[in-house]
Amino acid sequence: MDVDVGEVAEMLMREHAEGMTFQPFAAVFGITSTDDAYAVQREYVRRLKQSRSTKAAGYKIGLTTPRMQQMCGIDSPVAGVVLKDGVHASGTRLSISAYGHVGLEFEIAVRLGQDLVPRGRTPSLAEVAAAVDGVCPAIELIDDRGADYRKLDALSLIADNAWNGGIVLGGFTRPWPDLAAIEAVVSVDGQIIDRGFGRDVLGHPFYPVAWLATHLAAQGSPLCAGDVVMTGSLVTTKFPDRSTSYHYELRGCGAVELSVSV
Repeated sequence: MDVDVGEVAEMLMREHAEGMTFQPFAAVFGITSTDDAYAVQREYVRRLKQSRSTKAAGYKIGLTTPRMQQMCGIDSPVAGVVLKDGVHASGTRLSISAYGHVGLEFEIAVRLGQDLVPRGRTPSLAEVAAAVDGVCPAIELIDDRGADYRKLDALSLIADNAWNGGIVLGGFTRPWPDLAAIEAVVSVDGQIIDRGFGRDVLGHPFYPVAWLATHLAAQGSPLCAGDVVMTGSLVTTKFPDRSTSYHYELRGCGAVELSVSV
């Protein structure tokens, strides 16, 4: 690999600090493969953890539904790291001015009760279920920094930690209902604006977890007990442009709330 990961990571730190608009950069820095992009991501996340005196809380998986892949023009999942200082409880209030351009994604989160390590193959749904000790409704905060989605490329997105800006978690539940059939309902100020189902993420939200375990194993980083995993948005990203309140319910599995202010 000829990519100077330190140079790219430093560029990302600077652009975020200065509130610069996201521009695809993979080609400029010679990032030509997902291996290159994830190498940059690892260095960028290392610097984020150091600068913010925080640790990793888990992972996000993006682009796991046809709706989200179509929105971004990318046809495969991507992964990023969630940092502990970006984890919020239901009911939190956030200022969107703290982000370059914030979007909200409505997901099913899982918490691992034991390590999930592939044994030469992608884990089965049963193996994932055995490793999970709770699920909950969750909202991911993404910061796309005003990206032009028509020009988006997967390698730049991956390197920029898949745009994760934090997460808002509801209460974890165990046992959980049929997650493929579960309905997700998103409301703004009491009005329903969108719906989705657990099966919209690769057929079942545990499939993205299995994908992530395999992806991490290839990088030498196992998916561990205590990790929280965001499994991908069940509806398209919502971009708040005014002070408002969101209520996101997973029918039979609780709800999570978030208020945003401008």
